Amino acid sequence: MSIYIHIPFCDNICSYCDFCKVFYNSNLVDKYLRALSCEIDKYYNGEVINTIYVGGGTPSSLSLEQLDFLFNIINKFKLSDNYEFTFECNIESINYDKLKFLYDNGVNRLSIGVQTFNLKFLKFLNRNHTCEEVVNKISLAKQIGFNNINIDLIYAIPGESLDDLNHDIDMFLSLDINHISTYSLILEEHTKLYVDGVSNISEDMDRNMYELICDRLSSNGFNHYEISNFSKDGYESRHNLVYWNNLNYYGFGCGASGYIHNIRYDNTRSLNKYISGDYRLSEDVLDRNVIIENEFILGLRKVNGINICDFNKKYGNIFNSVVNKLIKEGKLINDGVNIYINPSYMYVSNSILVDFIGEKYE
Repeated sequence: MSIYIHIPFCDNICSYCDFCKVFYNSNLVDKYLRALSCEIDKYYNGEVINTIYVGGGTPSSLSLEQLDFLFNIINKFKLSDNYEFTFECNIESINYDKLKFLYDNGVNRLSIGVQTFNLKFLKFLNRNHTCEEVVNKISLAKQIGFNNINIDLIYAIPGESLDDLNHDIDMFLSLDINHISTYSLILEEHTKLYVDGVSNISEDMDRNMYELICDRLSSNGFNHYEISNFSKDGYESRHNLVYWNNLNYYGFGCGASGYIHNIRYDNTRSLNKYISGDYRLSEDVLDRNVIIENEFILGLRKVNGINICDFNKKYGNIFNSVVNKLIKEGKLINDGVNIYINPSYMYVSNSILVDFIGEKYE
């Protein structure tokens, strides 16, 4: 079992962000944390937890006192002996005291929003840190004892060239970290970029950038283990693999989602409703067809795809006409152990995954 906790507060709202978020307000944070504690008391059933991920928003925007409150809540969970505990941070809201607090309280993985080293693009994304701060803060985290650090890279920014991206990759590699998550900029509704009418770059350039990232990171010792994620050996995100392996997890907090006992649920994105105890927005009981559909759509995001033996133990030998068709078309590969997307089709994986929607599995 795994747990995701959403902290929606931010000191600054990025121009591209469509996650559930609000500007930091100390009084609201305190009310929110009390509601979070009540939600966990209501739904958590005492299972042993293998991975925790605290995301946002910007969890590191909380004060030390509020972090202490949050971790008193987290202490309700029974952790396994070999747990992974990830905490999301922004460069501008972490310092020695906060990082030391996280380290002393069991966090063993940091995920840090860097996005780019290009000052022009940082301004475009409405990020407030400097390049020097990135280098100094990540060095500080290492000095404190963190040896499992992810950093996020955003590419396909309007006006960005391959040279710009190459420079960002050089800088990311110079940080000597062990996990990089990469995201092509998506212009989501209700974001500042979308409202401002910003246009996407060309699909050809987007693909060239994706292939450049794959080539550069793979040639520098990173394992490309999921469409957008790269890690050194042994540093894959265990928490995110829970999602891609279609396993159960709790989602706590405003805007969080969870998957427990064949029920997928979404929490309200309304802070007022959440604080008042009206946590759930929707619950869907999944039938066998939808569960298997999710197994394909999520599992095929992994570069190694779906283990045939494990799949058959769960569902029986039901690889159907869609799988066979995609194998014949060369879009999927069956190597006798796994079924996975042909690497040459990884960039257009969504056009493959959509074929599984609505299928019947008998």
